[in-house]
Amino acid sequence: MRDQDPIAAYCLSKKAATEDYPFGPLPLVAKVGGKMFALLSLTAEGKVDNLSLKCDPVIAENLREQHAAVQPGYHLNKKHWNTVILDGSLTEEDLHKMIDHSYELVLKGLPKADRMAISQRFV
Repeated sequence: MRDQDPIAAYCLSKKAATEDYPFGPLPLVAKVGGKMFALLSLTAEGKVDNLSLKCDPVIAENLREQHAAVQPGYHLNKKHWNTVILDGSLTEEDLHKMIDHSYELVLKGLPKADRMAISQRFV
């Protein structure tokens, strides 16, 4: 893992998280079990300026109503994904909660055997 922005580092610190660049050198994709839970838009300096996260549809709508920085997922399923602009209006704790929620949703959606392998491998 390269020296990274704290938000990218937090995403990649999740149990069994992997780093991927399927769309080119700058958008970082954080995956668990081969499935994306965060898409991070990086500046040329490696700083995250926005990130897209999976979200329960009801929670996604509530977050969008409460925070101008939370928008429907850019180039993603807008019902299940939010894009969060890192403009300083959200606390680090808020961002961590959103990342945790996305990670848990994706982890929960993995086949049981994959979830078991992750839990056993990363105790």
